[in-house]
Amino acid sequence: MNWLDIGAVDDIPLRGARIVKTKAGCVAVFRTDVEEVFAASNTCPHKAGPLAEGIVHGQKVTCPLHNWVFDLNTGKAQGADEGRIDTYPVRIETGRILLDATKLLARQAA
Repeated sequence: MNWLDIGAVDDIPLRGARIVKTKAGCVAVFRTDVEEVFAASNTCPHKAGPLAEGIVHGQKVTCPLHNWVFDLNTGKAQGADEGRIDTYPVRIETGRILLDATKLLARQAA
């Protein structure tokens, strides 16, 4: 795995999100609880809505444009026949968020 330090957990508000720019590409990082974060694509596959501007609830995010709801664990859209966002492994160590950039790097190379 290729772990990148992308910032402090406290840089992301509870039930909020931020865009993180890395050399491997941009991702949306969502904070759902005090010590729980997820990383995913920022772009809704439906109408390209900016998911980091959506509503974070439980372990889900709702697109701000057309209310599609995505599970931040799997990336799957709820209630839609199709629709999925890329998700990326993250972990927290001593208050810092580490992102596994392996999938991002593979996407960039394709």
